[in-house]
Amino acid sequence: MARILYLYCHPLPESFHGAIRAAALDGLARAGHEIDLLDLYAEGFDPVLTAEGRRHYHDVTVNQRGLEDYVARLRAAQMLVVQFPTWCFGPPAMLKGFIDRLMMPGVAFDLSDPRHVRPTLDSLERIVGVVTYGRPRWMALAMQDPPRRMVTRYLRWFAARRARAEYLALYHLNVAPEARRRAFIERVRTRMERL
Repeated sequence: MARILYLYCHPLPESFHGAIRAAALDGLARAGHEIDLLDLYAEGFDPVLTAEGRRHYHDVTVNQRGLEDYVARLRAAQMLVVQFPTWCFGPPAMLKGFIDRLMMPGVAFDLSDPRHVRPTLDSLERIVGVVTYGRPRWMALAMQDPPRRMVTRYLRWFAARRARAEYLALYHLNVAPEARRRAFIERVRTRMERL
C-alpha cells in the first residue's frame, strides 16, 4: 500500500474526466492505497505566480507561504497520479500554475549549488499520467507530445532516483465512440488496481 496524491484538473464534475476519476479512485481504493484527492478546481487553487511570489521564489525561508498545505501533501506522497485533459497541446492553465508554484526550490529541488541542482521529492517513487487529447496521436507526436514529456520526463526528474513514470492516454477523444471511451475508463481502473 502507498500514499497517493491524486492530482486532478478538470473544471466540470459531470465530464468524461469525472467518470475516469471515479474509476481510477475505485481501482486505487480496491488496492488498499491511502488516497489524497487534490481537485485543483474544487479546492480553488490559485495558479497565478504573483510578482511577490516570483520575487521570493528562490528564498526557501519564505517561498512556501500560502502553499504550506499543498507542499505537505506533495512531500507526503509516494505516488503521484496526475489526471488532466490536453488543451492546445498542453495541460490546463490551472495545472501548469500548480506545477509552476509547487515545483520550486526547497520543495521539489535543492538550488543551494546552482551548478548541481538536486531533486528532493525522494519519497515519490512512481508517477502516472491519465490524459486525454482532442486530436489524434499522430498530431500529438508531430508536436512532440508536450503533456507526455511533462509527466514522464519533467515531473519524473523531481522524484526518487529509481522512480518510474507511466502514461495512460486516450487520443482523439472528440470522435472516440462510446465503446472506446468505456474501454479507456476500464483500462485506467485496472491499472490503478495493479499499482
